[in-house]
Amino acid sequence: MRQLSLIFILYLFSTTLAFSAATAIRPGAERLPIYLALLQNKNVAVFINQSSLIGHTPLVNVLLNHQVRITKIFTPEHGITGTAEGTIRNGVDLQNGIPIISLYGKKFKPSADDLQDVDVIVFDIQDVGVRFYTYISSLQKLMEAAVDNNKPLIILDRPNPNGFYVDGPVLDPKYKSFTGMQPIPVVYGMTMGEYAKMLIGELWLKVTPKSKARRLQLTIIPCANYTHKSHYEPPVKPSPNLPNIQSIYWYPSIGLMEATVLSVGRGTKKPFQQFGHPLLPTKFTFTPTATASAKFPSFKNKHCHGWNLASSKAETLKKIGGKLRIHYLIQAYQLFPNKNYFFAGFSASSGNDLLEKQIKAGMNEQEIRKSWQPQLAEFKKIRKKYLLYRDFE
Repeated sequence: MRQLSLIFILYLFSTTLAFSAATAIRPGAERLPIYLALLQNKNVAVFINQSSLIGHTPLVNVLLNHQVRITKIFTPEHGITGTAEGTIRNGVDLQNGIPIISLYGKKFKPSADDLQDVDVIVFDIQDVGVRFYTYISSLQKLMEAAVDNNKPLIILDRPNPNGFYVDGPVLDPKYKSFTGMQPIPVVYGMTMGEYAKMLIGELWLKVTPKSKARRLQLTIIPCANYTHKSHYEPPVKPSPNLPNIQSIYWYPSIGLMEATVLSVGRGTKKPFQQFGHPLLPTKFTFTPTATASAKFPSFKNKHCHGWNLASSKAETLKKIGGKLRIHYLIQAYQLFPNKNYFFAGFSASSGNDLLEKQIKAGMNEQEIRKSWQPQLAEFKKIRKKYLLYRDFE
């Protein structure tokens, strides 16, 4: 298959490499003068959610105030407000009367009919840089639709709050799903714009036969003053159960536990900052209840015994240390009384069947981490080709 071509318009990109602690990081969306001209006199579709802000104002409102004609809104998992659970229905933006089409539920990719009256697509979503966080899968589906329907795509890039390291098992293609579509590690250390470059450069997009030789007209508006050494805290929570930066930092490690019998703290004030099970013999306890962000949490109204990881931002960073921390998962497995029922579809989250086998075999974190290194080293070489920002190493 002929490699899909890529067009970049990286205005003022050199300025993004000059970073100092005193200079505020600016997401691509905030660099309106750079991309506004690309939208004027066009029918524009936007792929957005509650994180799509310019300052404190929704991107849609800012664009409408600049006479940009928005004809359609696409939304990912959790919907336009970032609060929905499960399958999400289509709707209408009540404030502006714009149709909203959900791309999480009945379908995951815009249809030809959806894009028929669209001249250009704008993508602006805050991600957290974890393979099983579905926004990167939504980006891939959107890119494929853009190629198939010959529509230009503009990505307003945003910093990756977990972009300062790369770690974890690399996905085996045998375990592909919407929560892991490509052979990347759990923590892959790339922004959405960088990942889009990789999707194209590694020929990972699946397009129709007639679209294989077509050029993807991709424009990436980069962040200003951001590097992969930056520690960026999103101004709003990117999804219902990541309420603060501590939960975002712990998400790669604790998110793996969702494919086990454990509660990861959904239905509490500290999701992804505590975990446990009613049968674990530990002193710390928490009780999940129905909340706006978790209506049906695991072990609702039951006392769970486990671990409390909640701490300050600085303490959390020190605990994680730029690594995927699986020793908690190993401890929980070792203490759980009925080990035959501990894992539940774990390979889809871990990306292979090896990690489960290693834990069952009694391997420690250091031994398991050593087994990841050859594939991680190969991935890092590939990743380097697509970076837009100064790396952490």
